[in-house]
Amino acid sequence: MSETSAPNAADAAAAQSVAPGLSAAQRNAVAELMRVSPVADELGRRFARAGFELHLVGGSVRDALLGRLGDDLDFCTDAHPDDTLRIVRGWAEATWETGREFGTIGAQREGLRLEITTFRAESYDQITRNPVVRYGTNLVDDLRRRDFTINAMAVSVPGHTFTDPYGGLADLAARVIRTPGTPRESFGDDPLRMLRAARFAAQLGFTVQPEVHAAMTAMATDLDRITAERVRDEFTKLLCGADPITGLRLLVDTGLADRFLPELTGLKLEIDEHAQHKDVYEHTLIVVSNAVRLEGPECDFVLRMAALMHDVGKPATKAVGSDGRVSFHHHEVVGAKLTKQRMKAMRFPKDVISQVVALVGLHLRFYGYGRGEWTDSAVRRYVADAGELLPRLHKLTRSDCTTRNRRKARQLASDYDALEERIARIQAEEDLARVRPDLDGNAIMELLGVPPGPLVGQAWRHLKELRLERGPMDRDEAEAELLRWAREQGIAG
Repeated sequence: MSETSAPNAADAAAAQSVAPGLSAAQRNAVAELMRVSPVADELGRRFARAGFELHLVGGSVRDALLGRLGDDLDFCTDAHPDDTLRIVRGWAEATWETGREFGTIGAQREGLRLEITTFRAESYDQITRNPVVRYGTNLVDDLRRRDFTINAMAVSVPGHTFTDPYGGLADLAARVIRTPGTPRESFGDDPLRMLRAARFAAQLGFTVQPEVHAAMTAMATDLDRITAERVRDEFTKLLCGADPITGLRLLVDTGLADRFLPELTGLKLEIDEHAQHKDVYEHTLIVVSNAVRLEGPECDFVLRMAALMHDVGKPATKAVGSDGRVSFHHHEVVGAKLTKQRMKAMRFPKDVISQVVALVGLHLRFYGYGRGEWTDSAVRRYVADAGELLPRLHKLTRSDCTTRNRRKARQLASDYDALEERIARIQAEEDLARVRPDLDGNAIMELLGVPPGPLVGQAWRHLKELRLERGPMDRDEAEAELLRWAREQGIAG
């Protein structure tokens, strides 16, 4: 066990000498901790006066060392929840007890969210991930129960003693993911940690140690003990990581993806010597990488998920023609259905599902534009069908152009440039973002003399089709078309 006084400039220098691979951001952990120390140290003094320990712990220490400490701080203590509530009462601006069952009390002070958890030494039933909560008596045992060594470090407040019994600082410098105890023991206690290992690999760019990788592979089926919501949350963080490809490869290579996202593994289509086609799995990872590059400064989960799922319909639609060529007819339609089913099973919100599904269903629409077959009507329909998703559809379509044929790649890019320019031209002439019939429901009812009902909707859809086909019509034209349609339907004479 290494236990030294920290953090101060001397300790930062000592840490650098012990782990020369530490970055400048890691050496500046002191500055990160100093930003929060007025609140943390004040809280620590309150616990000390009450006769208890308090330590900044886990992800907070890791992130401080990485130079990315946020405003959510995690602490551990030998005080029980009732003691903690008594200590923070009158000092905290707000408190909450949603985690009390697991020994956690939340508090807010000066813009910082603090979660204070009693030392734990719980055991697990090996059936669910829910621990049998048993309070611990010391810091080192509490740190041992944590998922990875990089999350098993602590800094006492207000004393600033740095505790690292399992080599987390060295692992942080080496950029590796390792468990404090044996991986099998750790993952047996909480299988979600296997998914967290892949998530940290994606977020931090760290490498999973071979023994951790082996345990993830051997114990992948244990992930079935975890609720869909918890899996969804970890997967979302993984996909929004700085390097989601590393995380996704880990999920497939260890078999974890088979437990909750088998469509990803299913993209590894068998390629025979007589029916060559590009590797759909590798193509998909490239598309995700391209989407990350195009998305902007913040993670766009909808775009990334659409990029990941855009070709999941290919395995079910693969066909080899008499000429030996491989085709995947209507794979976007099948893929949209599979995407909806999978995301529903993972308990994603309905609005997120609908956006991803729409993008998957639309991602092939662009192909064929370069042959000069698109009319202005087709462009209007493209924009209308995409709706608010049009900027994402632009990025997804461009991300999907992964051909290694440079001439073809330049042509596809040029074709899409031309489509965007054409959209902009038509947009300048008519409000493409709000394509709707030139008469609203009230006007339709008034002209036809009909009450609200299905007939009004049919008339509205007919006018919208005309609007997409012809572009804007003036009021007289719209009324004349409505009356003509009504006569054909036997509604008006």
